[in-house]
Amino acid sequence: MENDGSGRGGFGQLLYRLRGDAGLSQEQLAHAAGVSVRALADLERGRARGARRRTVRALAEALGLDETGERALEQAAAAGRPRPQTGGATVVRGALALPRDIADFTARGPALDRLRAAVRRADGEHAPVAVVSGEPGLGKTSFAVHAAHRLAEHFPDGLFAVDLHGMGHEPTEPRDALAALLRAVGVPDSGVPADTGDRAGLWRSVVRDRRLLVLLDDAAGEEQVRPLLPGGGRSLTIVTSRQSLAGLESVHRCDLGVLRREEAVELMTRILGPERVGREAQAARDIVDLCGLLPLAVRIAGQRLAARPDERLGKLAARLADEGRRLDTLQAGSLQVRAVFALSYRQLGPAARRLFRRAALAAGPDFGPEIAALLADLPIAQAARHAEELTDAGLLQPHPTAERYRFHDLLKVFAGEQVAAEDGPEGIRAALERADRWILGRAGAAALRFDADHHQDSPHADPDPASLPAGREGARAWLEAERANWLAALRRAARAGHHRQVVDVAEAMHWFSDLNQHWELWAEVFRYSSDAARALGSRREEAVHLNYLAWAYNICVYDHQAALAAAEAALTAAREVDDRLQVGWALGYGAGALSRTGRVAESIAWLRDSAACLGALGSVQAHLGELTVLNTLGNTLRQQGRAGEALEVHRRAELICRAGAPGRSPDLAELYGAIIRQNIGNDLAALGRWSEAEPELAGALARFEARDVKPWSEPARLDLGRVLARLGRRREAFQALSAAHEALGALNSPRRQEAADELDALGTVR
Repeated sequence: MENDGSGRGGFGQLLYRLRGDAGLSQEQLAHAAGVSVRALADLERGRARGARRRTVRALAEALGLDETGERALEQAAAAGRPRPQTGGATVVRGALALPRDIADFTARGPALDRLRAAVRRADGEHAPVAVVSGEPGLGKTSFAVHAAHRLAEHFPDGLFAVDLHGMGHEPTEPRDALAALLRAVGVPDSGVPADTGDRAGLWRSVVRDRRLLVLLDDAAGEEQVRPLLPGGGRSLTIVTSRQSLAGLESVHRCDLGVLRREEAVELMTRILGPERVGREAQAARDIVDLCGLLPLAVRIAGQRLAARPDERLGKLAARLADEGRRLDTLQAGSLQVRAVFALSYRQLGPAARRLFRRAALAAGPDFGPEIAALLADLPIAQAARHAEELTDAGLLQPHPTAERYRFHDLLKVFAGEQVAAEDGPEGIRAALERADRWILGRAGAAALRFDADHHQDSPHADPDPASLPAGREGARAWLEAERANWLAALRRAARAGHHRQVVDVAEAMHWFSDLNQHWELWAEVFRYSSDAARALGSRREEAVHLNYLAWAYNICVYDHQAALAAAEAALTAAREVDDRLQVGWALGYGAGALSRTGRVAESIAWLRDSAACLGALGSVQAHLGELTVLNTLGNTLRQQGRAGEALEVHRRAELICRAGAPGRSPDLAELYGAIIRQNIGNDLAALGRWSEAEPELAGALARFEARDVKPWSEPARLDLGRVLARLGRRREAFQALSAAHEALGALNSPRRQEAADELDALGTVR
């Protein structure tokens, strides 16, 4: 190893020794630190000047050094860095001439208008500074160059551009950039101070009385940019960076997002011409969608097609549809989406890289730091810090109100490639298994908050009781936010044969499912649990979960034939083990399916048998079942034009409820009471007793709203609106029906059409 006794040799020797102590090859350390093997070899041999601070931090983290070790490594690196020159000036890389504008630049009109307004507002006391930041591929530099050309007339004293090489191995030093800028405005070499601070002061003095536009492209961070910013005057500085540069004060921020679909198609049209795009308009739309509306990706797709004039757009769309080939396809000459993403990825430390790539394993459109921490095997506080770091680097998009994050579609594909390459099947399996155990434990514990019969000896112990969301509202928020993740975890548990875990989680979810009847996923959940119960050989549990499945088919996905089959299977299993409670439930669910398939007489007979079976048992659970069946029986009778009989049945249910049948939970009694009041109100309405129906329905709606159960409140609102219309209270009816129409649509309820019909009858426009 070369060693001339200089600081460089000292750093190289120290790095070589530390790598040996850590048992790492050059390839392993280079990969972990995010530097090239060649660069690492040059550092160890003293052939490269002292490593930059960012590189030293990455090497220290990869080597597992403590603060003392990192400090020693930094001191050795600092000794080898070049000293400021007192004679002459260092030339910054890249010319200061403004790059050419792109002729087919598309969209970004509002962002340009806001920047133009910021220039007009400049008061001379504070020179305007604009920061253009965001995820890779948004076209930050293209926008900045385009804006500079459009605003050029306002800056007659010069247009300059400096490439700060923020994503390079060695970003441009501020003193070097200042020297180039000072020379560009006419300061002779002999007049350029040696000290960075002095150069910055001179730059501010020179700029104050001029109207310059300076583009600082690809900034590494705030420390690099601050010395280059003017103080007073009317010169404009535009800074582009993949970092958010959130610490820069008093700047105008140009928030660029992905293109709208029509803008992306327009960009492709400008590249390819209207005739070619017009011939395959749908394929063009498919291409830009598969590009995630990311400007760089759309441009690459367009230029790839432009270089192949005979290739059909549909062919490229089909190739992009294959996610495994998408990033391979998005390259045209030197333009590559993957390479652009890789630049940002390599800038991260090892832990942040691990969180970025493993977060791609999360299910659903977004994720919180909790899930990311589990997948990356990091403490949650550290995971949260790295998630913010990734957001600042433009690699994650933050949720506007919650502490949650999401990937751009193409970045998620890139992250998936990295996790496959760096963690491999075993690493991925271990990460998912660790996360799944925790997620299913939390899901079961949270769901049991809604179980009226929940006992403290439940098998569901939360994996981290200290962080369990507080109360029902907190539990509900967690279950709703993480439903994609706990469903994916349950799906994997079912495939892996973890039958007891699947049954226990689904059982815990039973009462919670009532609050979200519009979720079609319940059919999948209870299909897994009934299969798992069968695999366990527990016919009683199989009957229970087949009944849950029949409910889900009836209420959530409206597959009534499947509901009847599940109820009949539950009935068979329940009779085999003589479980009269499940026999009663199976008859009730089967009756609901029979009614919905037009077999009404059979349905009524099954309902009467169910009510008799459950009423004879006398247990709390049986009374709950009896109330449910009586409500269904009454509704079926009313739908058959037998409203008087229906009212008698519902009055009977009301007496049972008032006697305390719902058991331990006052909340449950309140809920059942509200359901019965709604049914009684509808019976009275069917009998034309509108004024008696109105208070019953209004009372039911108020109770549902107090519990925030929209699957029940919105149908009740529809029923109340109908009655108000019959009472001639048109304004109130319109308000109720309009709200119900919108909410029922969001719930995917078939009753939305009823609300639409009632609004039509009022003579209003939907």
